[in-house]
Amino acid sequence: MTQHDRSTTRTADPAHDTHDREQLWDLIKDMRFAMFTTRHESGHLRSRPMTTQNSKVDEDTSLWFFMSRAGEPVADLTADPLVNVVYADPGEDSYVSVSGTAAVVEDLSKKQQLWSKLSEAWFPGGVTDPDLALVQVKIDHAAYWDVDESQLVQLFKMAKSVVTGKPPTMGKHGEIHMG
Repeated sequence: MTQHDRSTTRTADPAHDTHDREQLWDLIKDMRFAMFTTRHESGHLRSRPMTTQNSKVDEDTSLWFFMSRAGEPVADLTADPLVNVVYADPGEDSYVSVSGTAAVVEDLSKKQQLWSKLSEAWFPGGVTDPDLALVQVKIDHAAYWDVDESQLVQLFKMAKSVVTGKPPTMGKHGEIHMG
């Protein structure tokens, strides 16, 4: 799928930084589940579904996740903190790929702030559960693809491209640099 490029580049302007955070959050706010990718000790990339815990992108441009301290994702990101988090909403033709640096953060007040009853299903011991790891992903870069046209219009554009030999242009593609 070919899209129009619309890039946003990070500047030292705080208003611009706020706009970037808001733009990114607007894209992912309704996609609570993401595929969280780490590099395993074998060298292979491994993705697992995770739930984003924060309800907005923090001032420091972070995404937050709860994970099992004993699980492979925590071991993986401890060995190699570079991660990728992918959000997808095929029904809305909206896709976001976030690259960043992950770390386990020991912050009880942040755990309490992010805690929900749904988290208790995975961590019955609550915010003080010794297996509960709070993982922060500091966002460096995000890319998005967002198609506004209906599927019927998309099909028409693809059929037209077959006839004309020119790739269709559908929706928006852009990049947001945070780090």
